[in-house]
Amino acid sequence: MAAPKKSPKLTAATTRKLPPSSFALPGKGNATVKGAKGAYPMDTPGRARDALGRAKANATPAQQATIRSRVAKKYAAIKVSTPNKKAAR
Repeated sequence: MAAPKKSPKLTAATTRKLPPSSFALPGKGNATVKGAKGAYPMDTPGRARDALGRAKANATPAQQATIRSRVAKKYAAIKVSTPNKKAAR
């Protein structure tokens, strides 16, 4: 079995060149990359998976829902699960 391809290194310059459609949260600039057109780049399937993981750790529930939706729409092969809601007691 062949090893999966690695995504090319994402530098600040390449991040600035990505179109807004390549971000899970377009329009939400990234403070670490001046001029970025969004947050959570998802220009490759690997980065889309990474966006899901990072969102789970850092994004608000509303942002997480947006990110899950955009990843599922752009990469149908990636299984996107919805969070389990705890039962009210």
